[in-house]
Parts: sequence; structure tokens; C-alpha cells
Amino acid sequence: MNAPPSLALQEEILLLALRDREGTFAPCSHLPYALAGALLAELLLAGRIRVDEADRKRRVQVMDPKPLGEPLLDEALDRIATARRPATLSAWVDRLTRFSRLKHRVAEGLCRRGVLRLSQKEILLLFKKRIYPEVDSRPERELRDRLRGVVAAEVRDVGERTVTLLSLLKSAQLLELVMHRKELKPRRARVESLVAGEPVGKAVAEAVQAAEAATAAACGVAVTVAC
Repeated sequence: MNAPPSLALQEEILLLALRDREGTFAPCSHLPYALAGALLAELLLAGRIRVDEADRKRRVQVMDPKPLGEPLLDEALDRIATARRPATLSAWVDRLTRFSRLKHRVAEGLCRRGVLRLSQKEILLLFKKRIYPEVDSRPERELRDRLRGVVAAEVRDVGERTVTLLSLLKSAQLLELVMHRKELKPRRARVESLVAGEPVGKAVAEAVQAAEAATAAACGVAVTVAC
């Protein structure tokens, strides 16, 4: 039996957000922010970018523009490297959410790994929708076991990638994909202590807050105009 493939952060997040049998995405409005943050986290972990600590705004710098060989990561790196001006992590989170077909491109990578299968579902005999049923359940099962063990404090030695993943899930309000809120409630202090100071999750939270504020402002304008 082959070993389960090693997954990138964005692939792990997408696996958690997919309904296994249906192959459809759970209704998570902040999922694109978590995926965008995951791309940045992978570039940070690979040493391709860094946050300039000497810069008051802590803008992102490219340290090595050499491609990693993964299309989405390489496109994200190229966007950062060719940008007219440096930007903060939270600004890049917002920009990368606008990648065309972001969720589908991450899912297609999991299809190439043999974890998911691309299929199509007919809707009202008029439209076809791409779905991604799970083929190999081992990666997601092991991922869930690992995260639950860490959150429940059963695992003491927590690696950097796992901390980053937890931080992304928390910031995008996706932790309930891992544990029911009743299980999660008494363990939130544990999660907070684990992810404290993790920069990409903080950037995701800032981008989510900015998007929510913009939506609220737009709704307020719409209500005023209607009145």
C-alpha cells in the first residue's frame, strides 16, 4: 500500500472544506481567505518571501523568485515579485483570493495526487457543476486525527506547519470544520496559545475583517439609497 501523499497547507484546508461523498464545497464564505493565506504561508516556509521586520508596515519581500514547481504557488510568487509596490501580508491575502478558480485549482491538485476525483453533476438537466468526490480517505482522516489531537492537548510536540494550519483555520472561522463548536469551546484557550504570534493567520484575520467591514458599509449605503 502506498503512503498517503504529503499535502500542502492549501490542500489540507480544502480537504476539510469538502463534503466527502458529494464532492461539493461546504458553505464557507471565508474559505478563499484561508486558501490565499495558505499560499503565502507555503512561500514563507519555503524561504521564497519574508516579512520585513525593519519596515513599520511589515511589507512582504521576495527573497528568492525561483519557481517551486507548483503552479498556484509559482503564480502567487510571480505576482508578488512583479508587483509595482511592496504590500503587507494582509493586502496579499486579499489579492490572492481573486485568483481565478482558486478552490477548483487547489482541488485539481488533489485530483492529480489521487486524493480526489473530478466529476460533474447535472443541475436541472441544464447545467453541469464540477464536483470532487474523495477517492483516498487516508490523508483527510490522518489530518483530522492530527488536528484534533493537537487541539485536545493530546499532542505536545506541535510542528510549525500544524500551528500555521490551525492559525489559518481559526482566522478564517473554519475551526468548526475540525471539531463541533461544543467540543471546541473549552479548548479555544489552547488554540489561542498555540497560534499566538503566527503572522499569516493574523493577516488572514485582518483581510477577513476588512472584507466584512466593506460589505457592511456597502449594505448601509444600499439601505440609505433605498430609503
